[in-house]
Amino acid sequence: MLDFLRLDNADILETKYKNGEIDRRQLLKALGILGLASTAMGRIAFAQQKDLVLATWGGDTSKAIDSVFGAAFTKATNINVKDDGSGPTEGAVQAQATSGKISWDVLQLDYFSSVTLGKKGLLGPIDYNVVKKSRVLENSSHEFGVACFLNSYVLAYDTSTYGDNPPKTWADFFDVEKFPGKRTFPKWMIGVPEAALLADGVPPDQLYPLDLDRAFKKIKALMPHVAAVWGSGSESQQIMLSGEASMGLLLGTRAILVDRDTDQKITFSFNDGLLIFDAWSYSKGNPAGAEAANQFIAATQDPALQVEMLKLVGFGPINPEAAKIVPEELRRIDCSQPEHLSVMHRVSMEWYADNYAAALDKYTAVISS
Repeated sequence: MLDFLRLDNADILETKYKNGEIDRRQLLKALGILGLASTAMGRIAFAQQKDLVLATWGGDTSKAIDSVFGAAFTKATNINVKDDGSGPTEGAVQAQATSGKISWDVLQLDYFSSVTLGKKGLLGPIDYNVVKKSRVLENSSHEFGVACFLNSYVLAYDTSTYGDNPPKTWADFFDVEKFPGKRTFPKWMIGVPEAALLADGVPPDQLYPLDLDRAFKKIKALMPHVAAVWGSGSESQQIMLSGEASMGLLLGTRAILVDRDTDQKITFSFNDGLLIFDAWSYSKGNPAGAEAANQFIAATQDPALQVEMLKLVGFGPINPEAAKIVPEELRRIDCSQPEHLSVMHRVSMEWYADNYAAALDKYTAVISS
């Protein structure tokens, strides 16, 4: 075979390898046939010494991801991890793919976004020979994404308002006669229809597909008793800390902070909570290559590192093996503990992948009227 054809074929194979279309074994076999294995693999190894860029959502979570997962991965591989906390929205990921100027390697996505973007062909396939499905909760992985840590929506309340008879369920949250006081919940909808339907008597195992008309009717009736609809985790904290609301549907990570900052004057329970999780994915054609991306994702599955994330920002470990090594003093705030999982309801990320955009428009109209 002519040398230029051999080199051209090698370039094609390298591109397929970096895009995750073939694995290292297939690459080596093909390059061996071409007689270029040592030369080409040397170039790939050199290329993979580039930085690996994480696309996260900023704030304390990004700092924790960098200090826990990033530092451990760099120590193990000598690949420098850099964080971009500008937020990997679906639109931003699509824009990079359309422009051909992909700068993000590994993405911290809403799980339902990993499903949507994967279907659009914008993500590389997870290599489940490297990343282990056994190290995440059952049914929390798919071809283009794997859950990275657990979070929740919980009912937080002010004990000075409710004393020995605090709200315990979403039915209590919507019962303004038995539990008077202002409420708060998120403007991005996730978790609110579920809470409304549970309060309206829908059995947990019959939540999906969500009956949005029924849910929105329940939410609309509550709106006169809503102090504010929060748009960020920090805003939800402030609404509760200021006393503007005495009860709130909060992210578990934020409820933990309010609980800590008030010495449990404002506290929460995982009872009737709604379990959610983000996903690790990686951009198709990412600069650092598919192998480096999969290696990073696999490294984050270490249970000890996941416990460190719990300590720093309150994320529950997604690896079932981590629950038993969580220190006793942290188990009260760890949503991954078996006793907490048993009283929570899992949000269907698949339903949100198919319905979120249209449903959010209707929800926004309800809370704005």
